[in-house]
Amino acid sequence: MKQLDARTASDLEWDDLKQRLSREAVGASVSEQLLNLGPYKRIDDALHELHRTKEYLTCRQNGESIPRLDYDEIHREIKLMAVAQAQLEPESFFKLKRASVLCNQLVRFFKPLRSEYPLLAELVGQMHYTKDIVNAIDKVFNERGIIRDQASPELAEIRRDIRSLRQKINHQFDREIRKLRAAGMLAETDETFIHERRVLAVESSFKRKVSGHILGSSKSGAVTFIEPEANLLANSELDGRRDDERREIARILRALTAELQGHLPLISLYQHVLSELDFVQAKVRLALAMDADLPQISKTSHIELIDAYHPILLLKNKQSGASTIPQTLQMDPQQRMLVISGPNAGGKSITLKTVGLLQIMWQCGLMIPAKPESTMSFFQQILSDIGDHQSIENQLSTYSSRLKTMKTFLEQANRKTLLLLDEFGTGSDPELGGALAEVFFEELYLKKCFAVITTHYGNIKIKADQLPNAINGCMLFDRKSLAPLYRLDMGAPGSSFTFEVAQINGIPMDLVERAKRNLKRGTVRMDELLSRLQKEKASIGQLRKSLEEETSAARKMEREFKERLDVLREKQERLSEKSSEQNDWVVKGKKLEQFVEKYGRKGKARETLEEVRRYLAMERDKKRDKAKKKQATARSKTSKTPAQKAPKMKRHLDLIQVGSQVKMDGSNLKMEVIALEDGMATLSYGSMKTKVELSRLVYMDPRKA
Repeated sequence: MKQLDARTASDLEWDDLKQRLSREAVGASVSEQLLNLGPYKRIDDALHELHRTKEYLTCRQNGESIPRLDYDEIHREIKLMAVAQAQLEPESFFKLKRASVLCNQLVRFFKPLRSEYPLLAELVGQMHYTKDIVNAIDKVFNERGIIRDQASPELAEIRRDIRSLRQKINHQFDREIRKLRAAGMLAETDETFIHERRVLAVESSFKRKVSGHILGSSKSGAVTFIEPEANLLANSELDGRRDDERREIARILRALTAELQGHLPLISLYQHVLSELDFVQAKVRLALAMDADLPQISKTSHIELIDAYHPILLLKNKQSGASTIPQTLQMDPQQRMLVISGPNAGGKSITLKTVGLLQIMWQCGLMIPAKPESTMSFFQQILSDIGDHQSIENQLSTYSSRLKTMKTFLEQANRKTLLLLDEFGTGSDPELGGALAEVFFEELYLKKCFAVITTHYGNIKIKADQLPNAINGCMLFDRKSLAPLYRLDMGAPGSSFTFEVAQINGIPMDLVERAKRNLKRGTVRMDELLSRLQKEKASIGQLRKSLEEETSAARKMEREFKERLDVLREKQERLSEKSSEQNDWVVKGKKLEQFVEKYGRKGKARETLEEVRRYLAMERDKKRDKAKKKQATARSKTSKTPAQKAPKMKRHLDLIQVGSQVKMDGSNLKMEVIALEDGMATLSYGSMKTKVELSRLVYMDPRKA
């Protein structure tokens, strides 16, 4: 996108949202960066930032224990370390240590999560895990931030001397103070400190009786501060060793700085990665505050907002506990110019600003407060004309200012432009201004740009209805309660509800009626027609919603019924198979009984055995045929598409009579019908008989048998 126009940013309150966003940052430089946030020039850059923000949001929502970004910026330290013989201050080393510890935690955290959060892992993966920086600092400083005695042998020796001298000084001072206290020469407060030295507080009348170096007196002059003579030499030695300590500490810090300079590329990465994560985290915090999410992004021009909120209004209402009404709208090349009409204070301007502000947000890599099913696309420029832009300095009226703006829009608008025009065409004579506004509307339409326009002009509403790629929309109004509903309805223009709004605001009815009489009858009738049309559309919408709900419920019941029917059919098939198997076993059992009986007859043994062999061979063949048929059926089922259905078996039950040849379900055994009664058939196979339901039989044509 081209640089965001300052007027558009002001119209859409973009700067107010950036102020809110910048307060979510930890680092001052990141906060400043967010204050200067603008739309990306390339869609791929915007998408990359948006997906990176989504990863961080998902990480938070999944309850991952991502390390807390508690850090101090180290820009100054990085600049200083680039200078030879530099020396960092002690607090700078603590900043570097905290940064190293935090970045090590981040490296370890994201390493196993590269597949879940690839963009964040790629960012953090620029660094590597090391304890060299922390160990180097810990070697010099203890956990309280004090330089260790062991930081160098020289420092250890100096500090031993300092402790020894202090003991000596304190011992000699305590002896002197006891002597003077006993002599009654000390003031009410025995001692004090001057220039880090213990001194005696002597009453001035006794100062000449005390040996030592006078360092000052009280304001009243009643007390003189004296350094005892016994401590003069020791204090001088102490001052010398303190100077030695300061020089040695400076040398140690320079050496430590030089050691860390070898890690400067990594330390620079620390600042870069922490700033980037801080930048992303600030956007995630804002997204969580407004329940925002990642929309679908279309490469073609398309806007579909589902339950979308104006971000600033949503945040304010959340803070005060008030509710916010979302808007739903759709724009594409077939309906790219949306003309919104309806009553004043009905939400037209807020709806227009919502579209513009959400468009800027996503092109800046921010989540938007709308359903994730919403769709947005990329525009090269967003231009707006909202509110009063009259200029006293340039002696421009509101209308003159709007004409100049319109001239710019006509010059710049193209198919990659989103225009936001509030109260389109107002500021001049309604009839003349409306005619000019209609011409502007036609010209902008020819530019093939996308536009959201609010208006009260009837001719603009009519023009939007006539042009194939324009569409009307209206803010709904409750005629019974005379209150706006603050909800957009697309597809039809809306009445301005001028007289109803006047009633709401306490204008007497007799004045309203007089105004109606003064209007042209056609104008009143047109407004009434629009009002009635809006009411009827709302009623139809309710009916359609009810019908959709009932249709959805009916479809659900149909699905449940089909599922239950399928279960019952499967159960019936299993029972039928089991029954058929049982009948087969009954037939086989009776056949075996016949063989056994015949085998026992005299002289029939060999004949019977031969019959048994033939029977068993026949049963094996049947079993093999049945297995092949089952496999073929299974293969045909798996090869069927959902749309295909198995051909229904033709049973020809009407042809079955006594003497007919039939077979049962699941069996190839031909049997003869010997009796029919009440839907039941008695079958014969050799000497075996069985009784089954007629519906389970299949007629065998003797010509094909």
